[in-house]
Amino acid sequence: MDISEEYKKILLQKIIVFFSEEFGEDIGQIRAHDILGFFIDNIGKDIYNNGVEDSYKYMNDRIEDILALQKL
Repeated sequence: MDISEEYKKILLQKIIVFFSEEFGEDIGQIRAHDILGFFIDNIGKDIYNNGVEDSYKYMNDRIEDILALQKL
């Protein structure tokens, strides 16, 4: 999964802040990068696939709405 460098910097900072606020633990950029990589590798595809499935269901419902407009 590709993430822009700008967005990656934002995510890394959020991870650092989260660990500080939730656990009182100061982590650096390298550890935050490892944590981000872990989640991308382990759940990134699932999140993406859920988005694709949700889009499919939405579009399928809209097609059903269009077909309901047919005149018999």
